Amino acid sequence: MDLKQKTYLLVTGASRGIGREFAQQLSQRIEALGSVVVLLGRSQPLLEETKGTILKQNPELSVHTYALDLATARSEDFARILKYSQVSSADFQRAIVIHNAGTVGDTSKRAREIGDTEYLQEYYHTNVFSAIALNCEFMRTFAGIPKLVVNLSTLAAIAPISSMAHYCTVKAAREMYFRVLATEEPAPDTLVLNYAPGMIDTQMTEQVQREAHDPAVVAMFREQRESKTMLTTAQTTQRFLQVLAAQRFQSGDHVDYRDPVEP
Repeated sequence: MDLKQKTYLLVTGASRGIGREFAQQLSQRIEALGSVVVLLGRSQPLLEETKGTILKQNPELSVHTYALDLATARSEDFARILKYSQVSSADFQRAIVIHNAGTVGDTSKRAREIGDTEYLQEYYHTNVFSAIALNCEFMRTFAGIPKLVVNLSTLAAIAPISSMAHYCTVKAAREMYFRVLATEEPAPDTLVLNYAPGMIDTQMTEQVQREAHDPAVVAMFREQRESKTMLTTAQTTQRFLQVLAAQRFQSGDHVDYRDPVEP
């Protein structure tokens, strides 16, 4: 994580929430002239807000924004973005991709009630297929230079949570893909981290609290929100940066916000 080197940083879901905070905090630490930050999200106006904040903090950066619907995004879309936002991988000494974008799905249904394959195809495309396609193009584009690949994971990727069958299944599939990637692509050329950011006060947790069919899940989210024990995006981003700085994890590991940074 030597951000003094000429860096290419790409963050998905950068228009709000954790993605915006990650993009802003990492951009502050990029020092080398010629570095590039790429922001992907659904809302162009919100992406421009993120870009504006980044440029106030680090006006020397080149920041690109691309509005993209991950429900229909194809490999060709990601290849085009990577091509337009940089000249060649030889121009950079390090490349970082933060796979943050994701949706919680329909929490009003029990697992036994999930059977709409059209909905599932769109949901999996948004949360799994698009991340895999982007990662494929990222790895191809930046072959030969050190790469950091971060998947925003969750406790739901490794533990079942009532009301969240959609979310648990896509997060488990996505994390396993990145664990296989880490197995196949040796560190230090490729370093993979599955980071679980904890329970954050965001629109996603508001949706779960509002729509989940399980009263116990609703109560848990409500209690944490009302007691203000939910994490902020700034808190989990700070822990993420500490995890990267300490680098006590093995490539492909699942690291939770609550895990100690030091051994």
